[in-house]
Amino acid sequence: MFVFSTDQIRRLLNLTFFDSGSTLIDLGAGDGATTEKYAPLIREIYTTEKSGPMIRILTEKRFSRLLDVDTWWTREEKFDVVSCLNLLDRCSNPIKLLEEMKNAVKPNGRIIVALVLPYKPFDEFRSTIPEEKLPITGVTFEEQVCSVVHDVFEPSGLEVLRWTKLPYLCEGDLSQDYYWLHDAVFVMSAKTPPQVIEDAL
Repeated sequence: MFVFSTDQIRRLLNLTFFDSGSTLIDLGAGDGATTEKYAPLIREIYTTEKSGPMIRILTEKRFSRLLDVDTWWTREEKFDVVSCLNLLDRCSNPIKLLEEMKNAVKPNGRIIVALVLPYKPFDEFRSTIPEEKLPITGVTFEEQVCSVVHDVFEPSGLEVLRWTKLPYLCEGDLSQDYYWLHDAVFVMSAKTPPQVIEDAL
C-alpha cells in the first residue's frame, strides 16, 4: 500500500511540533509500509492492527509499538498525531472510530484521515456491509469531499485544516496485481467544546 511519501506528509502537515517528543499512532497499520513514512518525523510510533499475519510483520519492525484495537484510545497519555489511512470505509463502526480518535489526540494535535472516494464502504473482517455507514452524498470526487467535511467531520467535532487528493496504490487480486484509487487526505484538529459559564446568581 502506498499513500504518501515522507516529504509529502511533512509538507501536508506543515507543523512545528514535530520534535524529539512527538508521538503518533497509526490505526490499522497493515504491514507498516506506510507507517514507516512517519518514522523520520516522529520520536515514538504506535500502531493497531486486527489481521494476524500483519500483526506478526508489525511486531518484527522495531519502529513501532502495537496497541490493542479495542483499548488504544483509552491510553492516559494522548497522541500528538492520530493517523487513520483508508480505514473509515473498511471498518464496521466509522463514526465510533472518529470519536475515539478525537478523544485520543492532544488539544494541539492533529488527526490524519485518508479516505478513498467515491465512497464504497465494506467491512473487510466480516466481509459484509458495515454496521454504520457515513452520510456521504454526491457523485463526483469533489462533491463527496465537500460532503465528508460538512456531513461527517464537522458534526463529529473535527475541523479540517488542510486536505489534498493523492493516488492510492493498493494490493490487487487474482485479476490485477495493483489497483490505483483516489484518496482524499485530510489533516484535522479536534474542536474544543465551548465552556459553560455558570451564572453566579
